[in-house]
Amino acid sequence: MRTWFSKRLGDGVLAYAPKDQIQDMFPAVFAAAGRPADMAVFTRHELEGRLQCEVLAYFSPAAEGIARQLGAQACEKPFRTELDLLAGEPGCWSVLFPEGQ
Repeated sequence: MRTWFSKRLGDGVLAYAPKDQIQDMFPAVFAAAGRPADMAVFTRHELEGRLQCEVLAYFSPAAEGIARQLGAQACEKPFRTELDLLAGEPGCWSVLFPEGQ
């Protein structure tokens, strides 16, 4: 299995700037890579026992270049539950989560 990456973007309000940065970077890298169906970035709001939620970005293995540029760390593949597609093509869901997890 190829490595996924994650990066904490801050709480719900502070996460807007890093999310915008990812969305600005993604199209050129995506196009240069030939628009692979398995290249995507997802976000999820997570509480993990905190008072306020924190937004985490999950980079698919094909998005490793962007992940590394942003200082993301290797992680396990996230569960599909409550993920939102931040960057990538809508068809990536069935490619990256064929088991429907």
